[in-house]
Amino acid sequence: MSSLQQYGLITANYWAFTLTDGALRMLVVFHFHALGYNTLEIAFLFLFYEFFGVVTNLFGGWLGARFGLRMTLWLGTLMQVAALLMLIPVSEFWPKWWSVMYVMVAQALSGIAKDLNKMSAKSSIKTVVAETPLDRDQGEQRLFRWVAILTGSKNALKGVGFFLGGVLLAWLGFNAAVAAMAAALMLAFLATLALPKGIGRMKTKPAFSAMLSRSKGVNVLALARFFLFGARDVWFVVALPVFLETVLGWTFWEVGGFMGLWVVVYGLVQGSAPALRRSWGQNGPPGPGAVQFWSAVLASIPALMAFALWRGAAEPAPTVMVGLALFAAVFAMNSSIHSYMVLAYTDSESVSLNVGFYYMANAGGRLIGTLLSGALFLSGGMPACLLSSALFVILAWLASLRLPPVYTQQMT
Repeated sequence: MSSLQQYGLITANYWAFTLTDGALRMLVVFHFHALGYNTLEIAFLFLFYEFFGVVTNLFGGWLGARFGLRMTLWLGTLMQVAALLMLIPVSEFWPKWWSVMYVMVAQALSGIAKDLNKMSAKSSIKTVVAETPLDRDQGEQRLFRWVAILTGSKNALKGVGFFLGGVLLAWLGFNAAVAAMAAALMLAFLATLALPKGIGRMKTKPAFSAMLSRSKGVNVLALARFFLFGARDVWFVVALPVFLETVLGWTFWEVGGFMGLWVVVYGLVQGSAPALRRSWGQNGPPGPGAVQFWSAVLASIPALMAFALWRGAAEPAPTVMVGLALFAAVFAMNSSIHSYMVLAYTDSESVSLNVGFYYMANAGGRLIGTLLSGALFLSGGMPACLLSSALFVILAWLASLRLPPVYTQQMT
């Protein structure tokens, strides 16, 4: 099986997984909010999901380097199936404390599964490009393009998953919806049985201490990524769907559709990032300056939205619609460049270790953002969440000022 065929199978599995992951998030938020849970209680349902994502990325990169990416991909997919099956018996008649604990455990499995799957898919790109004889500039441009396509398509499909979650909840109900998703994902797993052994496995077994990156570029970028994704999830995970439903009076279908569309647009911009840069006359691969520029632009958007909502200078609905559309586009450019640069800062031999460490920081940012999303919305509403988002982006920009040049980092 060629490297491209391997990459195709892994990517198809990643897409199928992403649909279930996006749908499950909407199902959990809407189902438990309808049962009377407040935003902080709903945020706690995702606590283990995000916490175990941090742990999984750290250990998952080491597992991938030691045993191969096929094993981590299989493990992640089957754990997601198990998490979905766990949720089938969830009942509105269960005591609240038991429901919260039970769903937190299921979400822990889902968080581990998602990050194992993501690490496997993204690490495989570096392996495929490394096996293709191209000069350095061609290789870096191709790497940027392939990362953008994978990441952008994944997020577009996650947006479809958000919409799918709202539709399945209205059509099948919570329990039947998670059962249907488990069956579909199991079919996707069966297709990956054709993958050969050894994808992404290091020639020498890495020591346990190798989990922590020794690359300055990866370390600094990981810190910036922590704040960047905290800036998104501090308003997106819990506060936004509850705001749209309770303040603007939207239905499940409308909320799921809007959030799905938001992520689709975000994914499309991510996938188009290389073409957009070429249209602006930037023909080379991005470097630290691009990270710094797009972070600075992004910080202004939630700050202006928060001010407009707090001062009552504009109607809430148009402010949220326009502001979040701009946030989606600029955040997508940030994320696409980040995803390329972490691979540019590493070599193909240690790619799963560095990618695992980097996405550990990503998961840590999501964890903090998720908890703050519920807590800040209770205390200060959407303006408090958006101001926190702006602060997080500023911290991401400050971290990015220490990024080394990509080529220098590769040569050290």
